[in-house]
Amino acid sequence: MPSPRQRQLRTWAFWAVPVLLLFLPLATNAYTQFIVNGMLISVLVTLGFTLVIGNLGQLAFANTAFFGIGAYASAILSAKLGLPWIATIPLAGALGALGGFLASSAALRGIRSYYLAIITLAFGELMRWAYLHSKPLTGGTDGLPLPREAMFGISLSDDTLKFYIFLGVTVLLVKATLNLMRSRFGRAVMAVRENEIATASLAIPTARVILVSFIWSGFVVGCAGALFARHVGHVFPESFGMLHLIASFAMVLVGGLGSVLGAVLGAVLLTALPEYLRAFPGMEELFFGLIVAAVLVTMPMGLASLLRRLSPIFVERYYREES
Repeated sequence: MPSPRQRQLRTWAFWAVPVLLLFLPLATNAYTQFIVNGMLISVLVTLGFTLVIGNLGQLAFANTAFFGIGAYASAILSAKLGLPWIATIPLAGALGALGGFLASSAALRGIRSYYLAIITLAFGELMRWAYLHSKPLTGGTDGLPLPREAMFGISLSDDTLKFYIFLGVTVLLVKATLNLMRSRFGRAVMAVRENEIATASLAIPTARVILVSFIWSGFVVGCAGALFARHVGHVFPESFGMLHLIASFAMVLVGGLGSVLGAVLGAVLLTALPEYLRAFPGMEELFFGLIVAAVLVTMPMGLASLLRRLSPIFVERYYREES
């Protein structure tokens, strides 16, 4: 457990990272900046995913559904209702939270394990079907483009401006999630994961804990969907299928299941890795799979466990290593 001084160092380290990142656009070209923006989106997607599957311990795969709901909500509010894109971010998060509420209904009825996994997978596919067959609203297979916009006289197609907005949203949501997990509620989440019946016997409202966890996960991933919509400028149903779900799951496992730090590390590594592997045409998938397998075999608790061994400032109070 970190000492008070180490906890203070951890706080400084947390804020030092985004401050240093403010200067990143000075050292990147347009292509690298686009990839970095994608990393920030992946951090939020992985963060929301690991909250439910890692911290709460529920085998739920509705993550891609929340992501698609957020992206389409942002695109529809911008393109159909004319709202400024920046204003659609919290609204997309709210609709993602609504998706989380709907997904939690299965868990609240006592459905667990593989059954919950299948139901939440079906929820994601149902949403994708809805995107495809609601052409007047979503554009169907043609997708839905976002209108051109400007902020402070700068076009929102500018990746540097998007980077600063994405960075602000990401830091805010990561910090809020950390505070949530360090609170009494966070301890209740971990208690539900360890033993739901024993937790209920302590008069902890486990149903409320599960419900709020899903809603917060949906909000975080819904906001990520709004960022994604502006990042690519055009949302398609194919962006929210099984491949995205598998990639997000790999990020959670490689970073460290149930770890906020791991969510950041896994998202950054697995978003950047395919870009570097383009130097090996025809072998990208092979190398990608080998690297992911090597990380999971040598570090079953993910990349976050490596940092925890290096320094106690990376130990997350609510996080417990598996024996």
